[in-house]
Amino acid sequence: MNQRSVAVSEAVGCAVIYCTAVFLHFVYPLSGGAALSIVFGAVNESIWEHSKIFAAAYIGWSLLQICWLKVHFKRYAVSKCVGLYALSGMIIGVPYLYTAFTGGHIAWVDILSSLLAVILTQALTYRLETGENRLADFFAPALMLLMLYYLMFFSFTIFPPKVSLFRDPVSGGYGLIERIAEKEP
Repeated sequence: MNQRSVAVSEAVGCAVIYCTAVFLHFVYPLSGGAALSIVFGAVNESIWEHSKIFAAAYIGWSLLQICWLKVHFKRYAVSKCVGLYALSGMIIGVPYLYTAFTGGHIAWVDILSSLLAVILTQALTYRLETGENRLADFFAPALMLLMLYYLMFFSFTIFPPKVSLFRDPVSGGYGLIERIAEKEP
C-alpha cells in the first residue's frame, strides 16, 4: 500500500463526500420521491436524515476507493467501519451539543460542522489504514457493525422511532410514512 496514494485519496474524498451529501440532500424532492432517492436521499430535515446522506456519500466513496487502492481488505473494512460510526456520531452529536447552548440551529454552523466531520473522519481512517495496528483482527465485529448500520440505515427512514433524532423540525413529522400521509388529501 502506498501511503501517499491513500493520503491523496482520503483528501479528495473530503470534497467528493461533502459534495455528494449536498446533492443527496436535494435528490428526494428533485426525483419526485423515487424509490432510490428514499434509500439514499434525505426525505426530511431531521438530524437522522442528514446523517444518512453523509453516510451514503461516505460508503459510496469507500467502495470507489477500494477499486483503485491496493489495500489490505480486512484492515480497510475495519477502518471504514470505524470512520462510518465516527462520521455519523459527529453529524448527530454536534447539532445536539451546540443547540443546547444556542437554543436553536444555525445554518452556517450546521454546514461547517458537517464539513469538519467529513475532514476528521477522512483523517481518522487514513491514520487507521496506514498506522501500526492490528485492525484486521477486528474484521468480524466490524462486519457485524456494518450490517447493523445498514439495517438502521434502511429501516429508520421508513419506520423511525418517535424521538428527536428522527423528528423533522419543519413539519414536526417522523420519517417517510408521515411525510407521505401529509401529502394525501
